[in-house]
Amino acid sequence: MRRADRLFQIVQYLRGGRLTTAAQLAERLEVSERTIYRDIADLVGSGVPVEGEAGVGYVMRAGYDLPPLMFTQDEIVALVAGARLIRAWGGMAMAAAAEEALVKINAVMPDGARARAERVQVHAIDFSGMSEEVRARLDLVEGAINGRVLLKTDYEDEEGRQSSRVLRPLGLYFWGKVWTLVAWCELREDFRSFRVDRFSHIAEGGRFREERGRSLKDYYDMQAARGFRRDGSCQ
Repeated sequence: MRRADRLFQIVQYLRGGRLTTAAQLAERLEVSERTIYRDIADLVGSGVPVEGEAGVGYVMRAGYDLPPLMFTQDEIVALVAGARLIRAWGGMAMAAAAEEALVKINAVMPDGARARAERVQVHAIDFSGMSEEVRARLDLVEGAINGRVLLKTDYEDEEGRQSSRVLRPLGLYFWGKVWTLVAWCELREDFRSFRVDRFSHIAEGGRFREERGRSLKDYYDMQAARGFRRDGSCQ
């Protein structure tokens, strides 16, 4: 859990008006009591009205609520434009999630910020002809990356050669027209990149554990040694 999410959860737990100990919070959030003490101190320092002490418990004064989300003008443009790009070029689940995220953000933004979001004139039009099958495949691959799930694939390269691969998916990259998957290839025992639209078959296998020499960081280190940056450009 990200620290920001943990702080939000602590506030939610303390809003009930009951005395809650650090041990109870630590158990619920699966962290140490020392971490909870640090988090409470940071919340108090930022103005959240938490009362109590270590060894006794904590409670939050009634009437406190989280402040509304505040974004700068540039942040609003970036959020709206990013969601529209994903809607045009991303997976089906990604596109739906981006749309839902904008709805939720709009619901809690002040009127002025909401009006600015509605005026953003940055649009994305899909000229790629990306099929629903490829969009669904993007969602499957992203889920496999997140869950560290092997992918069993059939792939056709640029010259039309077919091969069956078992891949450890590491990262998805968008190049303006196509998506590529960076993976550790069990067949070649090396890092490889694959165009997502060239898989003729793709299915989930078992889970894998991250190993030294086969991680995304190792891939980046290898690319850096060859003179390439993470964005694909040369140094």
